[in-house]
Amino acid sequence: MEIWGGVECTVARVRNKVHDQLKLNGHEARPNDLELIADLGIRTIRYPILWEKYFKNPENFLSLHDKRFERLRELNITPIAGLLHHGSGPFFTDLSQSDFPERIAEYAAVIAQRYPWIEYYNPINEPLTTARFSGLYGIWYPHYQSDKSFARIFLNEMKGIVLSMQKIREINPDAKLVQTEDICKIHSTPALKKQAEFENNRRWLTYDILTGKLNPEHPFWKYFIKNGIKRKELDFFAKNICTPYICGFNYYVTSERYLDEKKYRYPRRYHGGNGKMDYADVEAVRIGKIEPVGFYGLLKESWERYKLPLALSEVHLGCTREEQLRWFNEAYNTALRLKSEGVDFRAITAWSILGSYDWNSLLQVQNKWYESGIYDLRPGSPRPTALAHLIKELNSKGYSSHPLLETEGWWKRDIRILYNFSKKDHKSEGSKRNNSPLLIIGANGSLGQAFAHICTLRGITYKLLSRDQFDIASMASMERFLSKTNPWAIINAAGFTDIDKAEAFPQKCFRENTLGAVLLSQVCKSANIRYLTFSTDQVFNGKKKNPYVENDFTEPLNRYGESKKMAEEFVLKNNSNALIIRSSFFFNPWTNDDPLRAALHTASTPGNQIFLPSDIIISPTYIPDLVNQSLDLLIDNESGIWHLSGPDEMSHFSFIQLALNLAEKSNKHVLPQPYEKLNFSAERPSYSVLKSSQGIVLPPIQASLASYFNELKNNPLQQVI
Repeated sequence: MEIWGGVECTVARVRNKVHDQLKLNGHEARPNDLELIADLGIRTIRYPILWEKYFKNPENFLSLHDKRFERLRELNITPIAGLLHHGSGPFFTDLSQSDFPERIAEYAAVIAQRYPWIEYYNPINEPLTTARFSGLYGIWYPHYQSDKSFARIFLNEMKGIVLSMQKIREINPDAKLVQTEDICKIHSTPALKKQAEFENNRRWLTYDILTGKLNPEHPFWKYFIKNGIKRKELDFFAKNICTPYICGFNYYVTSERYLDEKKYRYPRRYHGGNGKMDYADVEAVRIGKIEPVGFYGLLKESWERYKLPLALSEVHLGCTREEQLRWFNEAYNTALRLKSEGVDFRAITAWSILGSYDWNSLLQVQNKWYESGIYDLRPGSPRPTALAHLIKELNSKGYSSHPLLETEGWWKRDIRILYNFSKKDHKSEGSKRNNSPLLIIGANGSLGQAFAHICTLRGITYKLLSRDQFDIASMASMERFLSKTNPWAIINAAGFTDIDKAEAFPQKCFRENTLGAVLLSQVCKSANIRYLTFSTDQVFNGKKKNPYVENDFTEPLNRYGESKKMAEEFVLKNNSNALIIRSSFFFNPWTNDDPLRAALHTASTPGNQIFLPSDIIISPTYIPDLVNQSLDLLIDNESGIWHLSGPDEMSHFSFIQLALNLAEKSNKHVLPQPYEKLNFSAERPSYSVLKSSQGIVLPPIQASLASYFNELKNNPLQQVI
């Protein structure tokens, strides 16, 4: 099964702003991206050569693409040229204008004349989806909200596709149309059956029109006439059939919807209607009584309807790394299954190779909210994620044996269900047996427990062990245990964590923090097991006044920090593939010994007082955020030292004050105190804020505290507010 590639390239107008994905991801300034794509084994790519960007500076635009297309040819990568991607064209036009089809066709002719060798074209990406968002829902420019504007915009796009291919074929008669469109399915309550039927007929419009199925008997013929479209405009498509060479479908986990007139059951963001009935429009995957049709069912339905070659033209999931792997792998295996059943299935597309920005708000809010894709851009240059390794493996072997793929994705586990109105309990397909678990050392500590909790949520099979069960300071003990369990990775979340007690018990501290970490790294190297261990901000002396990055000089002030510094050095010396995470002051909603929890309790108890240092500056770190990002890096096969902490810097006292204010609790029992008056046994750096030179940033403190309090409220066993 061929794997195509795709770069998210939307140039969308939202009110008076332009949202340019290519500007945000920097691809136009990085010609070496093409080598990275070729390195994946990709030989076909959906490549943007966008109309809006051409008209900003035609000469520079064409000069840039001359070099890009020539390099693609040298790398033996075939482009599928995309001319408009969720855009509305240059500022002198928009999707609703009567001359829009002719204008984009003129641009198509310019590109075909310049590059007559290009064989595959996608003139307009997802025309139906774009028309809905721009003409029916008012999300994108020109922000119309009516059936008439939707009909006009959509048919303008469709005519633009037809005329563009005609212009292109005047220059290159062998040019082929590779069309793309969202594939969806609408489920509903009985009361909304007609609305569901309407939308399920509408979803086929792009391909029905291109293949000549739009006629007076078509379910949408009368709809178009009713909304101001003249019959001769509809007849145009019957006279100018433009059958795609490949029908590309884009399916996302939210593509299937559920309509329910009982909208009070759902948050307000789901509320809407059709002008006659109000209802909620919810992701079907979240409804307990609904089993989404999924990749296989919808693609099989598409094949039966058109009998044309198929491709999944976008495969992407914005989620944790192992779920991204599972989503792509499921798409790949579904394509293989369909192909084995006689379906002419050509390819699946690794979409969003460079990630995407602000799609969590459908591009309406421009705050550079980033989802990594096959590569992660946050380090400043593209960093391959686990998806890159998966694609290479599929391209070389045709399958992957990664142990994380043995578990079903969240969309097939009970965790998917947020709204269950069925009388019977829902039974998911559950997880497959995993014979190669993740081993977590540290059952007695808050970090180990947090890893276990999050691994359960993420469907990562694990074994959580205490030091008594797995003595990491005994090589023989570890080797015997590992031969029986066969883990794919080990996380060392245990250790001596009391900074002040380390001064009194240095031998115990160094045995647990240094000797154990180093011996475990050696065992992992010998057995080819991935290894993650943790270090601390205490390895620094605090003399800097700006955040410490990974390669800054280490000079601990206390024995605890010294034990971690030595562990770092010897771990990497013995196992260069080891991953070491340095972090800072933890707060954790899932443990009773959490310092923030203690402060909240003190603030609720009359007569109590707590003194906190006001002159030691830290970067507080929310453990669930730390654990999730650490797991992603581990799955990505990253190594070396990484800093993971919150982006905010504040004193311990200021942090607790902020938390109390957000919890609307009195802070009069929490008092500031200079560090030197608190009589700590161990000296501490006065400034130990961390920052990653790799660009990884955990959520800001306000968001993390909101999550913290939400966890406390939702768990009555831990409720203190």
